[in-house]
Amino acid sequence: MNSIWTMIKEIIIPHRKGNIRLNPEFVMLEDAHIQAFLLGTDYPKELLNEFREVQFSTTLTSKQKISLLKILRKNRPVFAFFKEPLGKIRGHDIELYLDVKRPYPPMLRRPPYPESLEMGITTPVLITWHDGKPGSFGDLSALNNYTQADRHPKQRIPHALDKLAKAKYITNRNCMKGFHKNGVKPNSMKLLRIICHMGRYEYTRMPFSIKNAPAHFQGMMDTIFQEEILEGWMVVYIYDIIIYSKTWEDHVQEIDRVLSKCTAINLKISL
Repeated sequence: MNSIWTMIKEIIIPHRKGNIRLNPEFVMLEDAHIQAFLLGTDYPKELLNEFREVQFSTTLTSKQKISLLKILRKNRPVFAFFKEPLGKIRGHDIELYLDVKRPYPPMLRRPPYPESLEMGITTPVLITWHDGKPGSFGDLSALNNYTQADRHPKQRIPHALDKLAKAKYITNRNCMKGFHKNGVKPNSMKLLRIICHMGRYEYTRMPFSIKNAPAHFQGMMDTIFQEEILEGWMVVYIYDIIIYSKTWEDHVQEIDRVLSKCTAINLKISL
């Protein structure tokens, strides 16, 4: 059987005369199934997350799956796994510009939450995403009303579908945590203050609830992957990356090229 994935995992075995530290290498073999691991209370859960199954198309052959897994293994740092840091895209912090001058309108001066929140009468509401994951958002509607708009255009869906219709192989992944991968420039942090029952906070990463977030992220991705987009085998819609090809050999090479560029700018991809 062929090796398609490896991982080195530190194991500490407690002992009264001193702990024993091991660094074994775990190997995943083609067509092999892991029955059980017995390495202590926390290790099985962590290993399962590291070795979670990658979803492949049922039309791929075993040889194609192996070649794709080798590319994923080569670009391991670009994927976000269990308990790993979010990371931050280099050189693309957002800066906000107001279209009003001092003195600021009352809506920009007053706290975004009423006093009833601090008194425990109300509480923040969690919004459920389409994938079932919860998310909380600060009320930045007042800021959005007075922020200069970034009008960078998004990819037109009909145009993208027309490109994909001609492809035989398609890979689609999204950037993990999307807008939170961008930092906020220091002079804009004061505009992103949120007051809640737990205190006052400032966003250090670009929040989802500001109106320029989609345009900023789309513009950044169009700049980073300009060459790949112009070559006609990649589509970017905000934080969704789509790679499409007519041959498998080209597809694997193009995936490797995109992942390598993501690694260079510290852009994490959901696996």
